[in-house]
Amino acid sequence: MTIFIPTPLRAFAGGSKTVEVQASSVAAALDSLTSAHPALRNHLFNAEGKLRAFVNLYLNDEDVRYLPAKEATAVSSSDTLSIIPSIAGGTATAGNRTGSMRRVRG
Repeated sequence: MTIFIPTPLRAFAGGSKTVEVQASSVAAALDSLTSAHPALRNHLFNAEGKLRAFVNLYLNDEDVRYLPAKEATAVSSSDTLSIIPSIAGGTATAGNRTGSMRRVRG
């Protein structure tokens, strides 16, 4: 199967945009990925070995969190797994250091 690596994590995957793995489940695919690229493990999993809350996985176009078997979902060689890190944002303007958005008129 093909795993798509997001731009912020490519440095930890040898610069690769995609990684091909052979796996029987989503969890096995992630294990194979992090075995081949150990530096990714800390960015994908917490100290207890659980997927970090800000990491979203999509098997083909389905959010893995909502699949009945979640990470135990079976995969095939033609499947794709996309790793999508959550991104929080907003900008702080001068005098507004809380990070909340403020409308600027111009």
